[in-house]
Amino acid sequence: MAPTAKQGQEVRVRLMAAAVELIPERGWSAVSTRILAERAGVTPSVVHYHFSSVQDVLVEATIGAMRQVLTATDEVFTAATTPAAGIDALLASLEQYDGSDPTSLLFTETYLAATRDERLRSQIAGLVTDFRARVADWLTIHQVAEPAATAAVLAAAIDGLLLHRTFGPEDPALRTVLQRLVS
Repeated sequence: MAPTAKQGQEVRVRLMAAAVELIPERGWSAVSTRILAERAGVTPSVVHYHFSSVQDVLVEATIGAMRQVLTATDEVFTAATTPAAGIDALLASLEQYDGSDPTSLLFTETYLAATRDERLRSQIAGLVTDFRARVADWLTIHQVAEPAATAAVLAAAIDGLLLHRTFGPEDPALRTVLQRLVS
């Protein structure tokens, strides 16, 4: 990669990293060109050189962050030898998200922004569809009944669980209920 192309890519990465930090701190709608540029250590004009709008930076950054989190679950399921072990491993991997951590706040802000942005909603839908398909494939391998529907319910339950963590502790029986779902 030529030095200028490499530098341009590095600036894009810094802008997206800044967006991922700022959204949980300030909220989606409070991230402006000036604030984003300041956090990334560039001038405001550089933001618009690399992206057509601040919204484009936020969308690309959050979709990338969401993709990373969802892809990390592939390892969780791959390592699990039974559906129950998969649920245990998945819940263990989610313990780091308490509802007030930056990643939880990033997802919440992104979901909220998606209610007003069809392009963002469509991209999240693609991530969810892909995640469900991967989980359904794993469930199929483990001969779980109705793997696609089970994967959809499991994905929705996990999203709900993460959202509800903001409001208080979860029921200890949750693990048992989710394991029953895949038995």
